[in-house]
This record gives sequence, C-alpha cells and structure tokens, in this order.
Amino acid sequence: MQLLYQVGLTALLLTAGPLLLLARGRHYLATLRGRLTIALPAAPAGALWFHAVSVGEVAVAAVLARELPAGIPLVVTTVTPTGQQRARALVGGRAGVGYLPFDLGLPVERFLRRLRPAALVLIEGDYWPLLLARCRRHGLPIVVVNGRVGDRTLRILSRLPRAARWLLGGVDRFAVQSEEDGRRLRALGVAAERVVVAGNLKYDASEVPPHPSLESALVAAAASRPLLVAGSTMAGEEAMVLDAFAAAGGAARALLVLAPRHPERWDDVGRLLSSRGIAWRRRSDLTLEGSTPEAATAVVLLDSIGELASLYRLAAGCFVGGTLVPTGGHNPLEPARYGRPIAVGPSMHNFRDMAAQFDSAGAWRRVPDAAGLGAAWREWLEVPAAAAGIGQRARALVERNRGAVARTLEVLAPVLERVRAASATPAPTPNDALPAHYSR
Repeated sequence: MQLLYQVGLTALLLTAGPLLLLARGRHYLATLRGRLTIALPAAPAGALWFHAVSVGEVAVAAVLARELPAGIPLVVTTVTPTGQQRARALVGGRAGVGYLPFDLGLPVERFLRRLRPAALVLIEGDYWPLLLARCRRHGLPIVVVNGRVGDRTLRILSRLPRAARWLLGGVDRFAVQSEEDGRRLRALGVAAERVVVAGNLKYDASEVPPHPSLESALVAAAASRPLLVAGSTMAGEEAMVLDAFAAAGGAARALLVLAPRHPERWDDVGRLLSSRGIAWRRRSDLTLEGSTPEAATAVVLLDSIGELASLYRLAAGCFVGGTLVPTGGHNPLEPARYGRPIAVGPSMHNFRDMAAQFDSAGAWRRVPDAAGLGAAWREWLEVPAAAAGIGQRARALVERNRGAVARTLEVLAPVLERVRAASATPAPTPNDALPAHYSR
C-alpha cells in the first residue's frame, strides 16, 4: 500500500505541481527548498517535533511551547508560508522552524536522519501516511494534541475503514478537544484507551502584544469614528462584508478594517475596493508616526500577517470570516478574549463544539447573510450596551474553558521524559522500545 501511495502522490505532484506553481507560485515557490529538505530547520538531535499546518495550529504550538521546560529542545514544521512566518514570530526564539517534507521516501528519510527528533506531536491532526510509517520505523512516539475530527474527515474515513486504520493506527495517543471528537475517533476504530479528552488549547492562548503605533494610526484614520473589523475573510466574502458595511452606515458611521485570510488575495481585494469607488488604504501605506486624521478613508486593507488579533481590541463590532461562505469558519477566540461583540455566518462546522458553546451562551450573533451582518453592526454602533453584553458573555466563555494545557501536558509527560533522555544520549534506533505508557 505504501508503494502505491508514493507512486500516486509522485504522479500528482508532477502533474498538478506545475499548475499550482503557475497559479500561486509567488506564494508556494518559497516552500520548495524546505519541502524537498534542501533546507532544514536548525535543531539539536533529540528535539520534540511539533507539526503545525498553518497559522491556527502554530498558535496552539506556541501555547504548549510556552509551558514546556526550557531544557526541552523543539522543532516546529508548517506547510503554508503564512504558518511559517507566524511560527518564526511566535516560537522562532525557542524552536527550530522549517517546512514539513513532502510525504515521499527521500525527503522524509533525509529529514528524520538529519534532525533525529525524539517524538512527533501533531497539532490537531494532518495525517501523512508515509511520514507516520517512517516515524514508527525510526522509533518515534506519535501523539496528536488538540485533536479534532471534522465532518468531512469523518465522512471520508467512515467509507474507507482500511485507510482509517492505516492513518490513525500509527498514532500512540490522541488528546482531543471534545467528547464528540473522541466518540468519532472510536467510531473509526481507535481504541478507547488511546483517546483522552483534554479540551481545546486555543482557549489557553495569551492575549497577543499590542501594536501601539499601528493602533494609533488607525485611531487617527478613523477620526473619532468607531472601528469595525472583518477578519480572515475568504474569497467571495469581501463583497458581502462591504455590502454589510454600507448597510451599517458606511464611512459616515465607522472605519472598516478588512483582513483577507490569504496574502495572495490582497491585490484582488484591493481591486474590488477600487471598483466600488471606495476610499481605501493599505495598512502598509499608513504613516505610523505622526498620523493625521483622515475622515475620508472608509476601509483599511490589512495587508500584513500577525497584526489582526491585536486589532480586535479596538473594535466596536467584529466579523469572523469563512462563515458567510461554506468554508467551515475560523477561530472566534481572538475577539472573544477582548470581550468584543462578534458576528458569524452559518458556516462554522470546522469549530463544531466551540460554535455550540458560543450559541448556547449567546456569546456572538449568528447572521444569515450580508444584510444580517449589516443589521448587527448598525445595532452595535447605535446601542453600544447591546454590543457590550455580547462581548462580556464571550469573554466569560473563554475563561470558563481554560485548562486544556495542564491536561495535555499530562498526556505528553512520557514523551517529554523520552525527549530529555534523547537530547542527552545518542538518537534512538528504529528498534528502541516505546515507553510503556504508549504501548498498543
């Protein structure tokens, strides 16, 4: 099966790879050296290896890295360039940072033999069959933390039980976000003793540091108007957000900060703003020192990475993107942590358990479409007390759900002991036994 898998993946890379580079080469070209293991992260042998696909998973890795003993060496891999940039910003001083190798024999073997990690921790999932098999061959324990099983994953793996056993059977322990995630894993054939409900580590993330100069520039650009923040918007969503902004009163009532999820779309969103005749500016064009009020500006396009989270603290109303289009939603905890009023659309299946809690607590406003978002924003601008109540419930929900870090560290305890031993002795051989806690 592994041979067929490698042949199929190689064929896919050779045929689809050039098309992807042609379409999004500027975004992905920089990843090739790392994914082919021509460039490798700098880390000592015996490091604990965190794999975090992109920005959200990197934030979880940073939560854990903050709590680990300083003597535990770390290496963090990502798949996306935005995740790589965020990893360097959040854990670059604590860990070696690089790209996950392509799931092919030569890149994976080169990565494992050169870095010689002591254990692999998958943040939320991202199961690569060959990678898992080769890690087992090299004697690495494999643990999933902050694990979840999405609707699409469950649907596909339920139809392919052999593939499910192949993928999930290589993982020693799963620390999952919710009881439902645990139930889904058991339904896919994972033994109950390998699954622990530890909670969602994203609730334990710290508030991000403020950006005083940027915040001052935005306040100056707003010229006494409140700010509305639309974060992590997806293709097709910006037009709806702009319709909602107009319905809420537009530039006469507020300044909109619009933050597309993917950097390669910044120029497209800029063209959309221009085509509508909207007075807009890029965040990169804002004068951060000595800014003067610019009441004519209606929209600031946030063409930067790592600054959105801190800007939610300024918002009179927020919108979490990926929810008015059927992409499954994004993390609402960043605005909730500041007690800001949040609006989301119908699509939140990627955060099923979290969404249920927000719904139950009345900690956000569900909106069906652009008109609903516009109505929510208009209400919050006109009745700040209503907005404050939603924000207070959101912040209280975050506080109630803290504590996943301690439970996750309990699951990782045997792995941490192995890392301590491995970092002080030669790298483990493929025949080294796993800790008894991880025997299957």
